[in-house]
Amino acid sequence: MKIGVYAICKNEEKFVDRWVDSMNEADAIYVLDTGSTDKTVKKLKKRNVNVKTEIIKPWRFDKARNMSLEMVPKDFDICVCTDLDELFLPGWRKELEKIWNENIDRVAYNYNWSLDENGKPLVNFYIEKIHSRNNYIWTHPVHEVLTCLKANENKITTENITVNHYPDSTKSRSSYLPLLELSVKENPLDDRNMHYLGREYMFYKKYNEAIDTLIKHLKLPTATWKDERCASMRFIARSYIGLERFDEAKMWLDKAILEAPYLRDPLVEKAILEYKLENWTEVIKNCEKALKITDKYKSYINEPFSWNNTIYDLLSLAYFYTNNIDLAILNVNKALEMSPNDERLINNKQFFEKSIQNKKDDL
Repeated sequence: MKIGVYAICKNEEKFVDRWVDSMNEADAIYVLDTGSTDKTVKKLKKRNVNVKTEIIKPWRFDKARNMSLEMVPKDFDICVCTDLDELFLPGWRKELEKIWNENIDRVAYNYNWSLDENGKPLVNFYIEKIHSRNNYIWTHPVHEVLTCLKANENKITTENITVNHYPDSTKSRSSYLPLLELSVKENPLDDRNMHYLGREYMFYKKYNEAIDTLIKHLKLPTATWKDERCASMRFIARSYIGLERFDEAKMWLDKAILEAPYLRDPLVEKAILEYKLENWTEVIKNCEKALKITDKYKSYINEPFSWNNTIYDLLSLAYFYTNNIDLAILNVNKALEMSPNDERLINNKQFFEKSIQNKKDDL
């Protein structure tokens, strides 16, 4: 069995060594460099990586991915697409050798998109970038998708292969918005890209464009995945908050809660908005409802704030402002269990305790 890793990169010299160490379980590694001006290419070649340089104008991620895939020889059995800020946990090849056979086309496996300071996954979902050498191409200018050309794709899932993502916060996303606009122009009926475009408008604080685009997403007949529909509704609400139109934001968060009642995210966003508006009883109500949801689904839609200390932090403050100091302290302690070094939480706890002591002194 021959396994080849392929990737695209630009100016990622600081990631080269740790990435190659992680990918070296493959028989060969292929990288399309798209115009690095640092030592990326030199370092890759020093580590015996097969490197080709190509300047792609106009830039498209799918074109770059397809060119990198073409670098993998046709006689390879398995192709593994990664980025240089992604690392496999050791032993991934052995698992592939154990589960792969000639009838399999693609493998889904664990992807930790973000991790906390202790390496605990915050957002985890399945990714599907391990595939057979033939019958695949990448499509869409950005947020590109690996598309199978066969009529009946045979896909399997394993829990025993994991990739951790360590994103480079210095990298620009400036190309994403025009590429998403192009992607929607090329295929206006693609619900996934319509959702991404609306989200991108929201990131850029183009709130009216975001609202219009996300409503278009919700109206598409193929937009049936409730998690993503719920996210579009949440992003519409965020846009209305940006416009300081809070009643409309509440309306859309209520829609999001009804759309996906099994998700914490819309409830927590509603609690955050009610906190902003100082509606303390509503904060408590929505946080308590969110805590009753204990199943964390594998999805890129998951928001870290739904599963970190945020709920307990909000509850502690809401209970304090409704003069229930005991519950305020109970919840700030729960928040501190999750983030013991958070100075704001530590200070809040001390303030709550001091408030109790002051009341006792007044008596």
